[in-house]
Amino acid sequence: MELDPLILSRIQFAFVVSFHAIFPVFTIGLASYIAVLEGLAFKTRNPVWTKLSGFWTKVFAVVFGMGVVSGIVMSFQFGTNWSAFSQASANFLGPILSYEVITAFFLEAAFLGVLLFGRDKVPAGVHLFAAIMVATGTFISSFWILAANSWMQTPAGFELRDGIFHVVSWSEAIFNPSFPFRFMHMALASFLTGGFVVAGVSAWYLLRGREVEANRKALSMCLWLLLIIAPAQLVVGDFHGLNTMEHQPVKVAAMEGNWETSRNVPLLLFAIPDQENQTNHFEIGIPSLASLILTHEWDGEVPGLNEVAVEEQPPVAIVFWSFRVMVGLGMLMILFAITGLVLRSGGRLYKARWYLQGLRFMSIAPFFAVLTGWFVTEVGRAPWLVYGLMTQAESVTPSLTGGMALFTLIGYILVYAAVFSAGVYYLMRVLYVGLEDADDEEHASDRPARPLSAAHVPFEIESGQSGVHQAKPMNDGGH
Repeated sequence: MELDPLILSRIQFAFVVSFHAIFPVFTIGLASYIAVLEGLAFKTRNPVWTKLSGFWTKVFAVVFGMGVVSGIVMSFQFGTNWSAFSQASANFLGPILSYEVITAFFLEAAFLGVLLFGRDKVPAGVHLFAAIMVATGTFISSFWILAANSWMQTPAGFELRDGIFHVVSWSEAIFNPSFPFRFMHMALASFLTGGFVVAGVSAWYLLRGREVEANRKALSMCLWLLLIIAPAQLVVGDFHGLNTMEHQPVKVAAMEGNWETSRNVPLLLFAIPDQENQTNHFEIGIPSLASLILTHEWDGEVPGLNEVAVEEQPPVAIVFWSFRVMVGLGMLMILFAITGLVLRSGGRLYKARWYLQGLRFMSIAPFFAVLTGWFVTEVGRAPWLVYGLMTQAESVTPSLTGGMALFTLIGYILVYAAVFSAGVYYLMRVLYVGLEDADDEEHASDRPARPLSAAHVPFEIESGQSGVHQAKPMNDGGH
């Protein structure tokens, strides 16, 4: 069987991006949460906020490290696998990616050290400032990355001369038509991810009876946030969908599984798209609802996939089902947020074990929602890399062979498996220890030698008869 370098390169980049995306979407939301905790600790001097901030900062350190390691190779692939695209788009993407490193990554890296190891070494106000700068850096980073990706979705502010994109308006190129909606959508997704993870972990500790006061505060804060953010994401998603229909109608047609341009289009709850025959099988839908959602009119016209040639259609089944998984998980998040409000009003929020158990499982739901959302965005753009202007086949490195692409793909899978295993191991150690060692950390005399040393070994301190402190493993209860 002949190895296709284009297919393998697409699989490789999809694997790397999917693996990497789950980390920044969490750290963006978590960094803002830590900044809020640091602000509350600075204002109230309540040790509970300090303890919560110290714990979640350790989690942030591990996840941030995994995100850096998993994401740094993406830029390499522009040269190794997509050199034709890199050459054509360098006038725009080169500066944009440089701005991301200079204005965001350096900012995060500099102040992360202060946040991790400077609590007893710098004034409280400086420590709070470091937390704010780390949170700010994560948003600046997402700004530039989404500006670059949005330009590939809805290119603007350029001239195409001899196959090379030349920027003629930086403001139009950066703030291209889809950027505002995509940036807001991703920002809310980050808050949802951070909120549900913190809520799920806090619920797990409450079920085990650990650090009840602190985890009640953490859970309460997150549920108030989710009650606002989850419905807001639905509204922003609607605007994002309208923007996509205006600029990428074929993607919307694939999302809806709509083959013929028509009115009164039903919202399909279930269908098996058959791209070969340009039809669906076993359709179950709600009459006219797709037209209402996409055009805000019951008889609104929805574009069909047959508007373009078959070779310009994206893989419909992947886009169709990814969109439904994303929306379904989003509706489930809204349901959990509203249920939390009902339980809170009845005084049962911290006593309803079924709800706390549900929050534990919901902590992974935002990650699947983000991944499926990216599948819709990226797969729905196929076969274009720069929408309507440059295809994936035109973008791949001419000298790349299938064997070379396969070799690097296998290498990435093996390395990422090791990175993920090590990261999960460290993360489980941090979660197992929990908040109990926060006080011990404050009295540590030595400066940690490396960032991941923020993830302490799960040991508690016990005073011996001689007055010398001895370490012993924690029991199952963590006390």
